Amino acid sequence: MLDVVRRTAEQVFIPFIVGGGISELDHIRQILGAGADKVSLNTAAVQKPELLTAGAERFGSQCMVLAVDAKWSETMATWEVYTHGGRTATGMAALDWVMEGERRGAGEILLTSMDCDGAKDGYDLSLTAAVAACVPIPIIASGGAGTREHFHSVLTEGKADAALAASVFHYKEISIADVKKYLAERGVAIREDRIEI
Repeated sequence: MLDVVRRTAEQVFIPFIVGGGISELDHIRQILGAGADKVSLNTAAVQKPELLTAGAERFGSQCMVLAVDAKWSETMATWEVYTHGGRTATGMAALDWVMEGERRGAGEILLTSMDCDGAKDGYDLSLTAAVAACVPIPIIASGGAGTREHFHSVLTEGKADAALAASVFHYKEISIADVKKYLAERGVAIREDRIEI
């Protein structure tokens, strides 16, 4: 088994991002020390923004991913930030929060549209493009992938730097290789040196 793991480690590179339950600087140190490349903060960053700052100062912005769960608010007439796995509304405007997060040292934004998540009808292009226009750091779009075309749309119209998907790959509705081929044929830069798992 060890030989298989060693061979796989030599062939595949996937940045390992760990999130969930991180609330102290020491948690970040332990996770990075255990081999993670980055940590992702959502609820803890909202509750203690100084944790994002301290993490960036101690370990570098490249290690700090600000996860933002956003949902359109008719009352606020903009997207609102949610915490606790999307259960708690914060009253914070998502665009303001991503700008503050970037100022505090976030190196990337993991942006999940709660309006689109799980629907497989496409990413929230308006939200993603608005966030991309606010900050100069990479945006990882999440929530809504259902077809190859959805990936293309979010990476072009939505101005995302990367696109996250789960169930369409887990249930083999589409393959990673197929999405990469589709994107490459349409002029979207992809990482050719990666293999599918």
